[in-house]
Amino acid sequence: MFLALLLLVAAGIISLNQVRKVQKFSAAFPAMGTVATVTLYTDEAGFLNALKEVKESFEFVSALADFRDPRSELARLNKEAAQAPFLCSPEMWEILTEARLAFRLSEGAFDISVKPLMDHWGFYRRTLKKVPPASETAEIKKCTGLDKVIFDERHHTVLFPRQGFAFDLGGIAKGYAIEFAARKVMGRGITRGVIDLGGNLRLLSDPPPGKKFYSIGIRRPERRNGGVMPEVLQLKGNSAVSSSGDYERFVILEGKKYGHIMDPATGIPAPGKFAVTAVAESGERSDWLSTAVYLRGRKMADKLKKQLPQIQFFIIEKGKY
Repeated sequence: MFLALLLLVAAGIISLNQVRKVQKFSAAFPAMGTVATVTLYTDEAGFLNALKEVKESFEFVSALADFRDPRSELARLNKEAAQAPFLCSPEMWEILTEARLAFRLSEGAFDISVKPLMDHWGFYRRTLKKVPPASETAEIKKCTGLDKVIFDERHHTVLFPRQGFAFDLGGIAKGYAIEFAARKVMGRGITRGVIDLGGNLRLLSDPPPGKKFYSIGIRRPERRNGGVMPEVLQLKGNSAVSSSGDYERFVILEGKKYGHIMDPATGIPAPGKFAVTAVAESGERSDWLSTAVYLRGRKMADKLKKQLPQIQFFIIEKGKY
């Protein structure tokens, strides 16, 4: 009898999915300065355990990459890397490796070393009342440029070339967080669902039960109170979606609107497009891709697609693709 049962399980006649009652479960909670929503297709116990994993994943990445927290690894890196090589954790090195790839492929458009410029423009404090003098901006730019930073591939260390350099992982950390969480969830055998962190979406490997695709709406950037474009993305799964735009975070200085995405080339926040949505194979990649194309437009999108053929972009200009 025991042998017969083993044979049935091996043949797939009896499976966990037949025993467990798979349902759609969803929960929202604050995380990393925004709102996270987790939607999974599993049983109740599986959902609660996976939800705990997701929350812990976001807390872990936040503790790793939040420069505002003096205890975080990023804060310590920013403080110490000008004095001596800073030894990175495996997770920090993973983020920095992707950030360096992003810098190279985007020709410097995506640059995590823009933190001094973000400080200069007052985006963290929102205290700036007028546009900073160009001479001051030029001086601050001397403390930016990821290509100037020394990375030791063998020892996984980072050394800044001078005092004043600092990293801001805001354009990649949330993407990494959803990817980190997705690994944990799928490691539990849950393969259907979406992890959403402030609009950064990670689709698990399989579409919802009875569906061939995930249907993803793209927000209308001209409507601050919501609404989506009439076109809907249909994605099979195991992919990530991120958007960048100036419709949520911006400042008005001397009558002009400046978005929160810094252009490393000019040292000035870029007006860019209304919005860019990127689809890629991982959360951290879709995150930086949307930023790079927001800054450099369709020519950059075409260039990146030649180097990374599996990615997709949706650029919205005046409410149209």
